[in-house]
Amino acid sequence: MLEHGQGAPLKPKRVVVIGAGGFVGGAVVRRLTRDGVPAHGLTRKELDLLADGAADRLTAALDPDDSAVFVSALAPARTPALLVQNLRMAEAVGKALAARPVAHVVYISSDAVYADDANPVTERSCCQPSSLHGMMHAARELMLKTDVKAPLAVLRPSLLYGARDPHNGYGPNRFRRLAEKGEAITLFGEGEEQRDHVFIDDVAQLVALALSHRSRGVLNIATGVSTSFRDIAEKVVSLAGSRSEIRGTPRQNPITHRHFDITDCLKAFPKFRYTPLDEGLARAMQPE
Repeated sequence: MLEHGQGAPLKPKRVVVIGAGGFVGGAVVRRLTRDGVPAHGLTRKELDLLADGAADRLTAALDPDDSAVFVSALAPARTPALLVQNLRMAEAVGKALAARPVAHVVYISSDAVYADDANPVTERSCCQPSSLHGMMHAARELMLKTDVKAPLAVLRPSLLYGARDPHNGYGPNRFRRLAEKGEAITLFGEGEEQRDHVFIDDVAQLVALALSHRSRGVLNIATGVSTSFRDIAEKVVSLAGSRSEIRGTPRQNPITHRHFDITDCLKAFPKFRYTPLDEGLARAMQPE
């Protein structure tokens, strides 16, 4: 669970967002800017974490009063080569934060660090990743805990969706693009698996809350409501006013579900409420 270093929220003096060009990082920068918090976004153009001297360049960009959000990743990390590259990126960030300690650090991890059958998932569930992507995030968390002297908040989002998502992964992001074009949506099996889907703006808001409270510890980012992929496909087709066919396929893998107990989130931020799925999908499908 998160522990707050500041009971009353206080705007950070400046937030350095490492990975500001990505889906999550961009949403965090927009949220901080909206809240009137100075945000210094570092994209790959300004800071390539795989380049020689990356740690030194990041060290030079940091001030002691800064808060830092580390979200940069090559994702999903499905190959050993990508796993190694992501760990090299974390190594550079860790070296910089060790050389130039800041006031607060937030790391955006993933619920992939948990075992597939860990239901219901809580912040105290055992980290037992079953994928290279989950292993990458678990290793990065440990690396940061070793290097970071400041309060460290590790946020573990479930599956994310939103209008600007670049990955087109299976689920709301892919389904809405297919529905908008009137193309068929192909499910894994009959889409029975239930997952917790989180609207990207909620992630950005929780990051902002953690920063304003200078929180430390672990928090899962999940709504507490799991929905099947078939139900999501049907919602998206309806919202799009589309005639897209929803097709099942022969099942290749066992059916697994993921459910979250979000008690710790409710305790950490009692006034925060997640965006309901129907509302989030409608917002994700609006023209930008």
